[in-house]
Amino acid sequence: MNFTLNILGTASALPTSDRYSSAHVLDVHGRLFLIDCGEGTQMQMRRMGIPFMKVDTVCLSHIHGDHIFGIFGLLSTMGMLGRTACLNIFAPASFGAVLSFFLSTFGEGLRFRIEHHVLDSQEPEVIFQTRTTELLSFPLRHRIETYGFMVREKEPAFNVRKECIRKYGLSLAEIGTLKRGEDVVRPAGVDAGFSMEDGFVRHSGTGEPLVIPVSEAAYRPFRPRSYAYCSDTAPFPELAGWVRGVDLLYHEATYPSEMKDLAEKTFHSTTEDAARCALEAGAGRLVIGHYSSRFRDLAPFLEQTRAIFPESSLAHEGDVIEILLERAGKQ
Repeated sequence: MNFTLNILGTASALPTSDRYSSAHVLDVHGRLFLIDCGEGTQMQMRRMGIPFMKVDTVCLSHIHGDHIFGIFGLLSTMGMLGRTACLNIFAPASFGAVLSFFLSTFGEGLRFRIEHHVLDSQEPEVIFQTRTTELLSFPLRHRIETYGFMVREKEPAFNVRKECIRKYGLSLAEIGTLKRGEDVVRPAGVDAGFSMEDGFVRHSGTGEPLVIPVSEAAYRPFRPRSYAYCSDTAPFPELAGWVRGVDLLYHEATYPSEMKDLAEKTFHSTTEDAARCALEAGAGRLVIGHYSSRFRDLAPFLEQTRAIFPESSLAHEGDVIEILLERAGKQ
């Protein structure tokens, strides 16, 4: 049950000799989510051994070139490789014209369907889900319509303790109740059918109902993991609440804190903005990126961010970050 972030690009508007434009691939239980698709995405996927054909969900934050210029090449490559499976693209309405141009100009011979799901949420909203995973989108604050994304595991069903099955003589229906996270309540007068001599709890058939609390008889097998992508955006107060408790937060930090005026003018964030968002959100870990091309030395970025939020790191091309599964004990 892997939950792995692959960082393909960390540059902002202008790529550099060692930084590619924005692109991430999140691998959740073998399902690949491509988040933004800047120029060079295909090359980076090749270098990192990420198969094109396993991508079935693409999330585009906004229609600025450094976040979408790689999509034409990727779609064309998928076509040449013989893709037939549908590709879901979640993007603002403005992507519709881009997709229409691609299909009318380069789409001849494509054998797969491309579904453009228009983003229009005003607050965090589930836009796609599988049996185990949810994808959410939420608006960001940029010069044009822009969205952030969160991918998180769903709460797993409870595991029922074997010793409690025996102790209470649980029926299949009662086991199902506990797995849903609900207490089992046996009305007064209902007999479990086992004697105390055999080591089982028997309802006497009189008095109060017998309550078997889920806190005693069951437990969550693991804590769900989550990842949020916030780029491009100026800071705004609601964002920290929207990503509260996220395990891994990727937040743009285009400029160092001393360039706050420029960040405000361009609707971007500084290192301080990213760190404060992570701190207020109670994030487990912060990764910053989307660096301005005017900076080669990123050490000050890391220093400024860690001064506010110690669990911070710099994103680099080729980074692979695994969010480890925390299994719950049977305590």
